[in-house]
Amino acid sequence: MNLEGINLTNIVDTGVSTLMYCVAALILLAVGMLVFKLLNRKTNVNDELVEKDNFAFAIQYVGYLLGLLLSIGGAIVGESLGVKEDLINIAIYGGMGIVLLNIASLISDKVILNKFSVQKEVCDDKNEGVGVVAAANSIASGLIVFSAVQGEGGGIETAVVCWGVGQLLLILASLFYNLMTPYDIHHHLEKDNVAVGIGFAGAIVAFSILISNAISGDFEGYQSLAINLSFEFVIGMLLLPLIRIAADKLILVGQNLDDELVNQTKPNLGAGLIEAFAYVGGAILISWCI
Repeated sequence: MNLEGINLTNIVDTGVSTLMYCVAALILLAVGMLVFKLLNRKTNVNDELVEKDNFAFAIQYVGYLLGLLLSIGGAIVGESLGVKEDLINIAIYGGMGIVLLNIASLISDKVILNKFSVQKEVCDDKNEGVGVVAAANSIASGLIVFSAVQGEGGGIETAVVCWGVGQLLLILASLFYNLMTPYDIHHHLEKDNVAVGIGFAGAIVAFSILISNAISGDFEGYQSLAINLSFEFVIGMLLLPLIRIAADKLILVGQNLDDELVNQTKPNLGAGLIEAFAYVGGAILISWCI
């Protein structure tokens, strides 16, 4: 009977602590949603989602929510230090994750998608291609924030440094992708080419997987961090064009990927999905093997 009592107590304690962590996460999600609305005051979220049935905005917003969830998740996972200490860390690091995610979104709008107004394309023109890329940027940033805050041995300063370096590498990767493709990404995105947006989104998420893999785990010093990031970044730079060639020659046998994306009267969304899968699948495989 004593053993049963102990087991029951443990189950109750685990249930209560789990409930408290979930409540804390939901509060942070609500805060993150409020921050989004404050930073996008010209955009009425309910109107875009319900009244206007704006699917482009829905894609962007869901991507932001996924990035938000990942950012908060980094503060929750890991070894427990006790409920009180855990809740304090969730509040501190989860709040920091919200800030970093929204800063990353602003950077993405001004740097990665700098040739047009993202909100104008998404809200006024209902441009789903831009919505997909904006969503991918949020998810990618969320993955980086998740890895930056979930390890042990560092602190707030280390987490911010990891996030900052990760964002810089993500920007460089997006610029490299635009140089690698024989067409101008921004030009075709502005023309509402969803297929191009899907392919670009896949490349962004793929690089974020490699970056987050490099900074995940316990912090062992900046030298180790720099080596890991450099290694993963170089691998990504080398493999990105090879993966694109493989998607073109091995998956789309007898067809040309670029033609399917930009030289059709109606761009081939399936080709864009194939390209995105090739990047993300390759990044996942690499992260498993390293």
